[in-house]
Amino acid sequence: MQTIKLEQVKKIFHQGRPNEFCAIHGIDLTIEPHYTTVLKGPSGSGKTTLLSMIGCLSRPTSGRITIGGDMLSGLPERFMTEIRRKTFGFIFKQFNLIKGLTVLENVMLPAYPLAPNHAALKQHALQLLDQFGLVSKATLNVEFLSGGEAQRTAICRAMINDPEILIADEPTANLDTKLSREFMALIQQLVDQGTTVILTSHDPEVYESPVIDRVVEMRDGLLESL
Repeated sequence: MQTIKLEQVKKIFHQGRPNEFCAIHGIDLTIEPHYTTVLKGPSGSGKTTLLSMIGCLSRPTSGRITIGGDMLSGLPERFMTEIRRKTFGFIFKQFNLIKGLTVLENVMLPAYPLAPNHAALKQHALQLLDQFGLVSKATLNVEFLSGGEAQRTAICRAMINDPEILIADEPTANLDTKLSREFMALIQQLVDQGTTVILTSHDPEVYESPVIDRVVEMRDGLLESL
């Protein structure tokens, strides 16, 4: 497991145009392995922008992002894509499950570029579904899942490539209190297995959960506390 380090990371949108906007103002942050870290802040605080740069979904305008001492922020896109696949698993706010595909097909999808063979991939996906109580839903199209089932499917999909780091952007934003608590219990399972977890949230069910090791508060593109 590797430490993530951000040094003077800045993100500017529409640079050089009349609508230029600085979303992240020169942030320094170290995220230790095996920790569960929450980026907490109101809408517009910059937490999703920061998370996307940590997960190699976007690049900083300036500054450095390293994992285990290897710089990510200046890599060519083909290397960034490979790191995303091998290092990170992603859970998005809306889950982004693909309708018309089954639960099993959705879980397997991110692994196709890396999978050694289809049979091994299918077995791994079924093991994940079994771990999260979904194996009986494997052949069901995702549009027929409940909210909790869709959430667990999204977690299985995020874990299909055995990532070191799980990234979740406002994962409880569209869930009720019960499902939010269930989600955090599932996160505890992953933490117990050694996964590093980084989330964004302004939901107290997330940042006040005993699963969380560290809360990093953000406002206006700056860190308020570490």
